[in-house]
Amino acid sequence: MPWKDRYTVSDEIGLRDHELHWPGGNRMGAYITVALSVASGPEGITAADLESSAGRFGLGEGLDLLMETLARHRLRATVAVPAAIAEMMPDRVRALVHHGHEIASLGLRHEDTSAMPRVEEAARIALATDILTRVVGKRPLGWYALSRQKDRYAGGAMSAHTVDLLREAGCGWLGNGMADDIPYYTVTDFASRRAFLTLPYYYHLDDQYFSLFPVAGTGLENSDMLARNWRAELDAQYKRGRFFSMVLHPQHAGWCNRLELLDKFLAHMTSRPDIWIATGSEIAAHWTANFPAATHLKLEPSIWQDYEGSLS
Repeated sequence: MPWKDRYTVSDEIGLRDHELHWPGGNRMGAYITVALSVASGPEGITAADLESSAGRFGLGEGLDLLMETLARHRLRATVAVPAAIAEMMPDRVRALVHHGHEIASLGLRHEDTSAMPRVEEAARIALATDILTRVVGKRPLGWYALSRQKDRYAGGAMSAHTVDLLREAGCGWLGNGMADDIPYYTVTDFASRRAFLTLPYYYHLDDQYFSLFPVAGTGLENSDMLARNWRAELDAQYKRGRFFSMVLHPQHAGWCNRLELLDKFLAHMTSRPDIWIATGSEIAAHWTANFPAATHLKLEPSIWQDYEGSLS
């Protein structure tokens, strides 16, 4: 990406338009993430979140209405589930799998791990994976560290160890990368070319930032702006033959007026005969098979130099 060019140990240029290809001769790839979390702040899901009107609606009627809308367009989503939610409502999570959706992990309680000791974070990754595996019946391959409405940063919060810990734990991919508009490899060690497959995420395509956000103060409803973002991004990426991703939360997208906007957008997206709309793991499998890190990860030394007092 232009604003990142030569900034880190990866050149972050990614693949040019003409180098991309998608299964079945389709023009572009896309996937939909449904975040099954009602966490409002960095501490993750709390009793107050679960007992709030948004929490009750999101995990009940909002989820039903959202998944019905996806089903109407015969779309499968990747559902990012905190392990605590899976343990609290296992039948609901298993029903999502029964209807063809993929389950990925959204942490133990969707908490911020940025300041967490490495050992504790590793233990939480293992516990979250064990719980989801038990509930779903198979190990989840994807992992998300999405942001919450009260977070300071829109890109989500991870520690310096998170990506390596996910690799060590046997996870397959990370679902919220902001360094490219197509899947890419997050590099954690330049010398050994240690890298982890990452799927793109953009907060301007995430419903929570347009649905009475922020939750404190004079948050406004901007769902029509969100719908315009979805359509503009999809059409631009379609023209170039690249990739599109969006994130939906039942407590936000499940409202009637927002569902109507979503329904119209999904009708627009599915009207294209040559968009491959897949799950996160299907996309990851295509990418690693056709654009493996061994041949497609381009590395060059960073020009960045820390200076005394730097916060980087």
